[in-house]
Amino acid sequence: MANTNRRGFLSTAAAAAAGLATSGLVDERNAARAIAPVARLEGAKFKFSLAAYSYRNFLVNYRGKEVAKPKAETLTLEQFITDAAKFACDGVELTSYYIPPDASPEYLRSLKAQCFKLGLDVTGTAVGNDFTAPAGEKRDSEIALVKRWVDNAEILGAPVIRIFSGSVQKGQTEAEAHKLAVEAIEECCDYAGKHGVFLALENHGGLTTTPAGLLKLVKDVKSPWFGVNLDSGNFHSADPYAELEQIAPYAINAQIKVVIQRGDRKQAKKEPSDLKRLAKMMTDVGYRGYIVLEYEEEGDPREECPQWLDKIRAAFA
Repeated sequence: MANTNRRGFLSTAAAAAAGLATSGLVDERNAARAIAPVARLEGAKFKFSLAAYSYRNFLVNYRGKEVAKPKAETLTLEQFITDAAKFACDGVELTSYYIPPDASPEYLRSLKAQCFKLGLDVTGTAVGNDFTAPAGEKRDSEIALVKRWVDNAEILGAPVIRIFSGSVQKGQTEAEAHKLAVEAIEECCDYAGKHGVFLALENHGGLTTTPAGLLKLVKDVKSPWFGVNLDSGNFHSADPYAELEQIAPYAINAQIKVVIQRGDRKQAKKEPSDLKRLAKMMTDVGYRGYIVLEYEEEGDPREECPQWLDKIRAAFA
C-alpha cells in the first residue's frame, strides 16, 4: 500500500519498524481482505493474564458518580494482583474502575512495582467510555477520561487500553454516531501514540454489536495505534464463533469469557465456551499476545479463576 494510514501501518510499517521483511509477515490468504489484518510473525504465541473485572464483586468500583461498595467481602487491588501471581498468571489487566480517579502517580507506580516483584506484567487496562456524545461537556469529559488513562497506562507500563465505541444516541442517525466515534477515537489515538500506548476497541454492543459495525470503525479510524479488543463472550448470534473469526485478524488484545451466548441479546442462551475452538481461531490468525481471562459468572472467582486459567492454558498449549 502506498499510504501510511493505520491499515498500511498494520500490514507494512510494523514489519519495517521491526527490521523485518514484510513478505512472510502477512498471510497470503488475507491479502484480499478490504482491511489489512495485523502484521505478524509466522506462528502464534500466547501468554496468560487475568482481568481485575473478574473480581468485580470484591473490589470497590469508582466508575460513575458514586463509589460502589463490593457485593461480597472487600478485597484490595493489591490482593487481586497477589492472587493472580498465585494462579501462575503471566500478567494482570488492571481495569480502571477499581483505581480511584484521583490516584497519584506514586500509587500507580506502587502497583507496577508489586507486579514486577511478583513476576507479572501489567498487560493492559480498560475504561468505560462513550464516544458518540455530540459536541459539548459530556463528549469532552469522555475524551479527557481516555487521555487521562493513557497517562496512567504509561506509568503502569500497560501497552494497551480497552475502549468502547458508544451507542446511537437519541436524535442521532447511525452514520452520525459512527462519525463522532471515529473522530474521538482518532483524537485519543493521536494522544496515545505520543505515549506509546495502543487503544483497542472492544466488540461491546452499540456500534460494535456486529462484526460489520466494528470493522467499519476499524476501517475508518486512521491511526497506527489502534486495533481490536476481541471479547469472546460479547457477540450474541446463532454462531458467535463465526462472528469472532471475522474480527480476530485485527485483535491486539483478547479477553476470554468462560461462556458464550447464542441468540439475540434478549433471548440469548449461555453455553460453555469452546476453548479449543477459540484457541484454534487465534492460532490461525497468528495472534501473538495476551489471552486475558475475564470471569463474569456467579462462582467465587478466587476458586473459579485458577481452574479456568488451567483450562485455558491447556486449550491454547
